[in-house]
Amino acid sequence: MARIRIPSTIVIIFVTVQTGFLLFMYARYSSFMPQSEEKPSQVHILILSSWRSGSSFVGQLFSQHPSVFYLMEPAWHVWVKMYQNSAKVLHMAVRDLVRSVFLCDMSVFDAYMPWKRNLSDLFQWAASRALCSAPACDSFQRTDITSELACKTLCGRYPFSKVEEACKTYSHVVIKEVRFFDLKVLYPLLTDSSLNLKIIHLVRDPRAVVKSREQSVKALARDNGIVLSTNGTKVEDSKYKVMQEVCRSHVQIYETATLKPPNFLKNRYLMVRFEDLVRDPLSEISEMYKFADLSLTPRLKSWIYNITHGQGPGKKKEAFKITSRDAVSVSQAWRNVLSFQKVKKIQEVCKGAINILGYQLVDSEKEQRDLALDLVLPRRQNQFSWSSFNPKH
Repeated sequence: MARIRIPSTIVIIFVTVQTGFLLFMYARYSSFMPQSEEKPSQVHILILSSWRSGSSFVGQLFSQHPSVFYLMEPAWHVWVKMYQNSAKVLHMAVRDLVRSVFLCDMSVFDAYMPWKRNLSDLFQWAASRALCSAPACDSFQRTDITSELACKTLCGRYPFSKVEEACKTYSHVVIKEVRFFDLKVLYPLLTDSSLNLKIIHLVRDPRAVVKSREQSVKALARDNGIVLSTNGTKVEDSKYKVMQEVCRSHVQIYETATLKPPNFLKNRYLMVRFEDLVRDPLSEISEMYKFADLSLTPRLKSWIYNITHGQGPGKKKEAFKITSRDAVSVSQAWRNVLSFQKVKKIQEVCKGAINILGYQLVDSEKEQRDLALDLVLPRRQNQFSWSSFNPKH
């Protein structure tokens, strides 16, 4: 059989052209591929909770970390400006503000603070260690543990532009918010390729929450009105209608995240109980830091121990302050302070949340006062885990 000889130069040219064509097609195809695998350089953490649940304390656990840029409840500005609307109506505006903050775009505050601003115009700005240290303020170093009083004294007059400048220099942006009542509202943020968002869902025994809310009735009246859609009228929650909505939201958030959740929530949701946190602070905080891709420093370990092992139970004037307290006693104070009649009413409106989140109901005043009876149930062995989750089902 005759053989056809093809010169080697032709073979080389053919292979070269073919390779070039394949590379061209690959490059063209790749340009249309979604870039979802490329994570943003910053990590974004949303501490999702409700009023008087220990969220300010958890916020400080992140705020004092030298790698974290932290803001406490920036959506306060939305609710103050648009207080005649309901929480549900304001969800979209709150979500948009939170997204902008995560991206270090502070121009979003122009709609809520149109005047020329300083750092001190931002709600609870001094709770942010990042706004009390360089580059936002020259008085403290990033590794310092800062106090609100010292920060207010030294840093308040720095220009508002320092907020955005500082934000861009950190590896982690953390926001604490109490103004989301539905996890599904956050789905657009969780699927946003410009964000690397994780959610820490902080819950607390509703009976302890009510005891704490009673220390700050007037401060919560406007927020209560927004929750109950009263068209701007302030409300005292004497019948626990706000608590009912708060409990319902915690159940909704937890069940949405754990019962047939969307696949994009995988490894991006962590539920933390305040009671577990104060009983074993370093263990729980280490778990939260691991979830957030942070490391616990020796200085932070020492500060956390001191802040959770104070002598006092916490005073009314300290309702919104982070002071050194006996954290375990604080978490159990409701059992001695609230009347059994109040406890029964709270249990009626929040029974679902109490059961689902792992707390024990009390059937008598004797059970309520008996501190040897542990009302914080062990974490269930059958609790949701991602290893058993199949998104195809």
